[in-house]
Amino acid sequence: MTSNTLTLQLLSETFAIHSLAPESTIPPEAFSAPIYFIAKTYDEVSLVLPQAITLDSEDVEKDWRALEVVGPLGFSLTGILSRISSILAAEKISIFAISTFDTDYILVKDNLINKAIDALGHNNYSIIRD
Repeated sequence: MTSNTLTLQLLSETFAIHSLAPESTIPPEAFSAPIYFIAKTYDEVSLVLPQAITLDSEDVEKDWRALEVVGPLGFSLTGILSRISSILAAEKISIFAISTFDTDYILVKDNLINKAIDALGHNNYSIIRD
């Protein structure tokens, strides 16, 4: 698989990125979400959830859309996030990247998602919109 054959799928959800204190308990609402991402460091807990699910968090960034790299991707593949982020950085589009065992997700603010899709399309990425 090379960068000119990668396909990205725009997920239908709009996401919110929540920040919690590191000693926080994960709110049970998170686990009932159809899709969610949780990361814990020594300094914080980050939760990415569909925006329709409201949480009492220390801070929240709303209005993110997600592009899923259609996978699964093998661990031997290199440069996938680097190439996508470089294309979007050239367009002054900030991202929030999430990697899972099988694939990568690139979150972009909703007001820039069409610009991101256009930029990626002009760089030989195929985009699936539901």
